[in-house]
Amino acid sequence: MGNSITRKLIEAHIVEGEWNPGSEIAIKIDQTLTQDATGTMAYLQFEAMDLPGIETELSVSYIDHNTIQIGFENADDHKYLRSIAARYGIVLSRAGNGICHQVHLERFGKPGKTLLGSDSHTPTGGGIGMIAIGAGGLDVAMAMGGAPFYLACPKVVRIELTGKCKPWVSAKDVILEVLRIFGTKGNVNCVFEYGGPGVASLSVPERATITNMGAELGVTTSVFPSDEVTRAFLESQGRAADWKEIKADDDAEYDKVVKVNLSKLVPLAATPHSPGNIATVESLAGMPVDQVCIGSCTNSSYKDLVTAAKILKGKVVAPNVSLVVAPGSRQVLQNIDKGGYLADLIAAGARIDGLACGFCIGNSQSPSSKAVSLRTSNRNFEGRSGTKDAQVYLVSCETAAVSAIEGRIADPRKSGLKRPSVKMPARFLLDDNMFVFPKDGGERARVEISRGPNIGAPPTLKPFPEAVKGVVSIKLGDKITTDHIIPAGARMKYRSNVPKYSEFVFETVDAGFSARARQARDAGRHNVIVGGASYGEGSSREHAAICPMFLGVKIVLAKSFQRIHTDNLINFGILPCTFKDERDYDRIDQGDELEADGAATAISQGRPLVLRNRTKNTQFEIAYNLTARQTRIVLAGGALAVKKGSK
Repeated sequence: MGNSITRKLIEAHIVEGEWNPGSEIAIKIDQTLTQDATGTMAYLQFEAMDLPGIETELSVSYIDHNTIQIGFENADDHKYLRSIAARYGIVLSRAGNGICHQVHLERFGKPGKTLLGSDSHTPTGGGIGMIAIGAGGLDVAMAMGGAPFYLACPKVVRIELTGKCKPWVSAKDVILEVLRIFGTKGNVNCVFEYGGPGVASLSVPERATITNMGAELGVTTSVFPSDEVTRAFLESQGRAADWKEIKADDDAEYDKVVKVNLSKLVPLAATPHSPGNIATVESLAGMPVDQVCIGSCTNSSYKDLVTAAKILKGKVVAPNVSLVVAPGSRQVLQNIDKGGYLADLIAAGARIDGLACGFCIGNSQSPSSKAVSLRTSNRNFEGRSGTKDAQVYLVSCETAAVSAIEGRIADPRKSGLKRPSVKMPARFLLDDNMFVFPKDGGERARVEISRGPNIGAPPTLKPFPEAVKGVVSIKLGDKITTDHIIPAGARMKYRSNVPKYSEFVFETVDAGFSARARQARDAGRHNVIVGGASYGEGSSREHAAICPMFLGVKIVLAKSFQRIHTDNLINFGILPCTFKDERDYDRIDQGDELEADGAATAISQGRPLVLRNRTKNTQFEIAYNLTARQTRIVLAGGALAVKKGSK
């Protein structure tokens, strides 16, 4: 049997293990990216390794999340990032240059390369034929230092695309259909590989929309072939030399094949409060809309914004609608301005937002109370917009623009408008002046690292205890996201200050958690978190593990976990466990006193842990699934402790 794209690219980078789905492998990482929300801690950890510089082909630090300066904290972090990049040989993308995934696709993405990013939407790079994976900042820091990235060898699911999208149906509707089919859980340790005759009808930005939002499926990554469409895109970026053909063998073997006929798709929407709650736009039509936001790393390309501009040209958005447009990059902004499309957007009443993640992470453009907000972004978790009771719907640029005009959710097929056609430029206006490229090694050694008062060292790691004596500090339900665990938005300015940021753990769920956990920790007790299914979905934000670790959490016991958060918990010495008998979930309550004697010894020997519930005078077994490498990390108290100990 032949090989898939996924297997070809991963096998070309394997440095430990072999292709055997489910087994642990390690792959060489060619490129890394960070963003300011996660990158500051990643670089603090990189510094703690005491390395002279990066060992990757390319590492880029993007400032794109917290670009609004409210207080000194964000500006201080940006200054720190500038100095770190200059010191260690990292390319810096300055605030105002754009969103990491859009910019990286334009300027640095290369077919056939591996990319590891401290952002869960790093799989955007799969749209250009990369194996692009989101991870916690510590994993990225270690990759920058030359260490391989460890992952479960994935199963490969082929999404066979046939036909061609009809007018008013777009790539956003394609990925929403895939989410409708597969849902947001049950896809861990899979790669979704797109193929079939329908692929040729999708531009690279459209492919990137699909691979970007594939993160909501919970897969390791998604990937498209590198073909003539890819070549044309790279030529338009002045990077023809970076192109190479990558395709699956005709007789490639897959673990599963699912066919999607593009010609049968209709406009879709993800309804509150999950990207997996899919409905047709037609079924929602007529619902009044308060806000429309077009942009984010999912839908902020030149093609996306020109499409919206052509729909809005000569019209004005409805009086009840606030329209926000956030271009994904400086290149996109300059090119839509050159074509006159920026003026069309402004004339229609659009407010042009910063070239950043802004509204998507809830640190700007929060909607009004109980508002209906249509957004072209990738997540609509409760409260993520910055407004707890807002109702956020995820839609295509076409649906968003038409709905902004009508003031209500509108099926664009029934608008009476002609669906605009957008031709991609043969050559974009290129301007790399907002990148700061590193100097030679001699100059780098003289750079002084800038540290503001909000920037601290990574917290001290402690070995896993022989005896766990703790309390269930919180019990949660299903689909607890990293936004539930540690809030984004305005709170994220404390990302470099773990003691302060830890005050807000589970703030949106139970505001008393942090104080309760601190009290238990300071009394010498361990904290245990109990959760339901799909615990830790969403962002790669490792603070969702670091801050609980700082508060004394030693075990997270859930029905199931998402991949990145599992890795982050392990990296910071927290044991992710599941119920051997899920009925035990209903037999445990918040406040229960738990004990496990001989815990560290049991983990070192791979034996099940027995938790005694002293409150209820019961006991039950819990399961965990650690490789030998992960066992060493948990027992040492975290990956950084292992790294330091190996010197």
